[in-house]
Amino acid sequence: MSGELTKAIADLEENEALRLAREKLDSGEDPKSILEESRNGMEIIGNRFSDGTYFLPELIYSAEILKEITEIIKPALKEDAQAKTSGKCIIGTVAGDIHDIGKDIVVFMLDVNGFEVFDLGVDVPPQKFVDKIKETDAPIVGLSGFLTLAFDSMKETVEAIKAAGLRDKVKIMIGGGQIDEDIRKYAGADAYGQDAMKAVSLAKGWI
Repeated sequence: MSGELTKAIADLEENEALRLAREKLDSGEDPKSILEESRNGMEIIGNRFSDGTYFLPELIYSAEILKEITEIIKPALKEDAQAKTSGKCIIGTVAGDIHDIGKDIVVFMLDVNGFEVFDLGVDVPPQKFVDKIKETDAPIVGLSGFLTLAFDSMKETVEAIKAAGLRDKVKIMIGGGQIDEDIRKYAGADAYGQDAMKAVSLAKGWI
């Protein structure tokens, strides 16, 4: 039944979640819908973390469960994805923020959709983004952040890219937490994505 996987992930029932993911895949369910259910489960976990029901160990454990599920469905997603777009994309969680669950889902979805992804990790200073753009010539940069303090870091990163004379060479998308159109304007990004699929469609549009 729909929603079972979401609940199993939200309740941190690892074995049940993996069993359901395999079952759904074997029965021919669209791997994207399995990922969507998983994302909904992670959203519930994020809310439980915010309201103090879950703590950091639960958050780390949930990320491991998600990683295992994505490994199960990755081959099917790759078959499902269109031909390689051969686009390059740099992504990282901005300085001062160490949240990586949302970023990891975006990295995963870009990867299975044929992008070459340079994942800079978390708490990434602006200069590191600048250096990676110079090194790879990637035309797309994704800035991730969950905390409100990330908004200033996003703005500083965009300004650093501009100061390095690279702003007109890249398209910048931001995502995570409470990101909306006002934050996009504040940061000076080209677009924002509410979820991983939106990030993929933005990247494909820019390539």
